[in-house]
Formats: sequence, structure tokens, C-alpha cells
Amino acid sequence: MNDKKIVLVTGCAKGGIGYEYCKAFADQNCYVLATDIPQRINDIVDLPNDNVEALALDVTCDESVSSAVKTIISKYGHIDILVNNAGIGCTGPLAELSLESVRKAWEVNALGQLRLVQQVVPYMAARPGGGTIVNVGSVVGRVPTPWAGSYCASKATVHAFTETLRVELRPFDINVVLVVPGAVRSNLGNAAMEKLRGIEWKLYKGYKEAIEERARASQVGKATEARIFARHVVKKVLKPKPPKHIVFGHMTCLFAFFSWSPLWVRDSFFAKRFKLNNKL
Repeated sequence: MNDKKIVLVTGCAKGGIGYEYCKAFADQNCYVLATDIPQRINDIVDLPNDNVEALALDVTCDESVSSAVKTIISKYGHIDILVNNAGIGCTGPLAELSLESVRKAWEVNALGQLRLVQQVVPYMAARPGGGTIVNVGSVVGRVPTPWAGSYCASKATVHAFTETLRVELRPFDINVVLVVPGAVRSNLGNAAMEKLRGIEWKLYKGYKEAIEERARASQVGKATEARIFARHVVKKVLKPKPPKHIVFGHMTCLFAFFSWSPLWVRDSFFAKRFKLNNKL
């Protein structure tokens, strides 16, 4: 095991990008700790490689994160790469979206990543050569869209965390990489649609179809396949000097355009795309 990089990946249930990260790292002769919440641990035990081990980990729980990290350190002595992939969607108009839903999204998408960082960094800092932390953001962390404001804000927080960590961890030789996916096909859309089931909007009841369309927007059409996306990211992360940002996937060029275009261009596009020009 001494010649293999030890990689910890969160959010690895089958059908998601994390599952594909695990396969891609394992194919590069890394030893992967594939983690997810205890309720979904059976979804990752069938990863077809001797280089993958399943481990229960809930990114929202201090005790769970601490226990998992200590287990890995006690068995393997170090963690070379942390991939903060775990995340959930949160769809709905901000004026009506329940604060409980907003808190959950932020707890998983943002604080969940920082919780892992705080547990893993002391071990990386103590080793010559440090390590690599990979935080998964989103194109909507840079350019937020209607009907997904909470999710977009949680990913914007990840971007801010990551840019800060990159400089703060420089003295310890720890690389910090921000992954910025575009539209990548995974189980995120189905999970977001399931959460919308049974919700009755008040002010926005006439926009129900548009809200549902936003929930599955990244999963249709020419969305990048998760396997292709994961292999691209892993190849970059394993470089001796990994890039600070990895931007990849369908629609990344469009969102790059929106990031510097006048706001009226962005607003006009999204209002038309998500039916917000329609007065009810």
C-alpha cells in the first residue's frame, strides 16, 4: 500500500459522479476510500476494483467525519487526496423555499466540505509533501440561476472557501483544487425532482412546470457523461502540480460568457429560459 496514493472521496453512491471518481482513481492505481451516508453504503459496495473500500461517512455529522478520518489514518497512515464531492440539490423560489431545505443544502454542500477539510488538514500538514484537497463547486456558483438560488449560493460559498484555503494552506504544501462542473449527467436531477414531489407553491403555483424543468435542467440534452467528466478531473488532479481550477462539462462556455456579460443579457436569458417573462 506504500506505493499507492490514499484517496478519500465523499458522496459515492451508485449513479453519481463520486462513484465514477472512485473508479477513475482506482484505475490509476490509487487506493480509494469510497464514502457515503450509512443508508446508502450498500450502493457503493459493488465498485468493481480491488483498490476501492467502502466506508460510512455523513458529511453533516462531526462525529461521523472524525471517526471515518481516524479510521483511515489508523489503517493506512495518511490521506493523500481528499475529494469533497458530496452534495444535494435544492430547487424552488427563494421567497417560498423552506428554510429547512436551505439549511440542509448548505450543511451538505458547503459546511460538509469544510468539516472534512478541518479533519484532514492536520494529517496532511504533518507529512512531507502535504497533499491535495479537491472541492467540487459548480458553474452556478459563479452565475446563479432562477429556481435554484439556495443551491447556487451554497456552491458560491464552496468557491470562496476554496480560493481562501488555497492560499492559507500554501505553507503546508497542500494543493487546493476547485472543480467547476457544467451540466454533467448523474442522479442529481432525479433526487431534485423527488424533493419537489408534493410541494404546493403559493405565489409561484403557476410556475410549477418551470421549477421542475430547472430541477432536471443539467441532466438532459447534451449533458456530459459522469464517467467522462470524472476521468478528466482525476487525470488533472493526479498531476505533480494540479491546476487551481478544473472547469469542464457541457455549458461551461455559455456560463463563462455570462460571467462577464452585462447583467441584462444574463437576466434576459434566464427569464426566458425559465418562464419568468410570463406574468400570472
